Amino acid sequence: MDPIYLDHAATTPVRPEVIAAMMPFLQEAWGNPSSPHAMGRAARAGLEQAKRETAEAVGVEPNQVIFTSGGTEADNLAVIGAALAARAGGRPMHVVTTAIEHKAALASCHAVCRLGGTETILPVDRHGLVDLAALAEALHQIPAVVSVMWVNNETGVVQPLAEIGRLCRAAGVPLHTDGVQAFGKIPIDLDAVDCQMLSISGHKIGAPKGIGALIVRDRKLVESILHGGGQQFGIRPGTENVAGAVALGCAAKLAVADLDAHVRVLGALRDRLADQLAVAVDGLHFHGRETPRAPHVLSVSVAGTEAEALLMHLDLAGICASGGSACNTGTIEPSHVLEAMGLDRALALATIRFSFGHESTEAEVDRVAAVFPEIVARVRELSATLHRA
Repeated sequence: MDPIYLDHAATTPVRPEVIAAMMPFLQEAWGNPSSPHAMGRAARAGLEQAKRETAEAVGVEPNQVIFTSGGTEADNLAVIGAALAARAGGRPMHVVTTAIEHKAALASCHAVCRLGGTETILPVDRHGLVDLAALAEALHQIPAVVSVMWVNNETGVVQPLAEIGRLCRAAGVPLHTDGVQAFGKIPIDLDAVDCQMLSISGHKIGAPKGIGALIVRDRKLVESILHGGGQQFGIRPGTENVAGAVALGCAAKLAVADLDAHVRVLGALRDRLADQLAVAVDGLHFHGRETPRAPHVLSVSVAGTEAEALLMHLDLAGICASGGSACNTGTIEPSHVLEAMGLDRALALATIRFSFGHESTEAEVDRVAAVFPEIVARVRELSATLHRA
């Protein structure tokens, strides 16, 4: 029986159209886009097309697209780059983020502290929504940047970014959002949310790993964290990954073209699985179900189990899922996201994430729903036996 892949929030297969778009820049037009000869000009043409496609997909100008190696680099560039720009302008290197950010953003804030700056980590409520009163208080310090992820990678919870953007704009503080899990899953309108910087990642939307972008509405907002040539306005120097950029542009165009239909399908699959599991398994806790969520993520705690054991048995049954963020896989500590939401440690350690993509089907969901109760019963029995021993 074919395996079932329900870990699309971790990564996605490369779409056939994307492979077709990038192949000429691996086999034919593989020149350095900074070279003046024909091979270089062909690569440059591909790079410029990729900028246009990516820009159109998120509603910005092509010269506001800075290609990176992925979402992690984009977050680092936004947070640390903004802090460095503030220092260059004679202002404090103070950055603000939330307790439920991806580690890329949190670690970037910690790095600012090591460079002599300071950070404020905003709390969230039990649903995983940022405390707006705490944000308003933090804005009194006029930080270099506020970084709040649009859609949480573990729970799928959507932040009230328009309200966050309004507060930041009133304070004259730039807003950065990690949109890695948002792009291709919810509509993106940076003007509507008063957002100046957006991180996206190719491998979450059907492009290969190793390509992403930071949208920078005003280049004065950031200073480079890399040093080299003058590529990409000096903000991200280094020879560009042309084939990767072309792949990102193609994937971004596809993501926007079928967004509405894709959202409906993903949301229906998520709810179908949640409804079946709620009936078949007792002791479930669905995260973010009472607040706006992106359609592709279902995060659930299973009382009386441990995520590691559940995932092992799912894997043996040919089902791929994760324990939350793929970046945390292999750790035995509870998710920092769930802890920030006030979840009990035992439930946090019993949380798994199913996430859906273009290839997901109702038949796959039904198969997971059929085998999951048996897996839960087996894990609970083993857990009870171990605790008795």
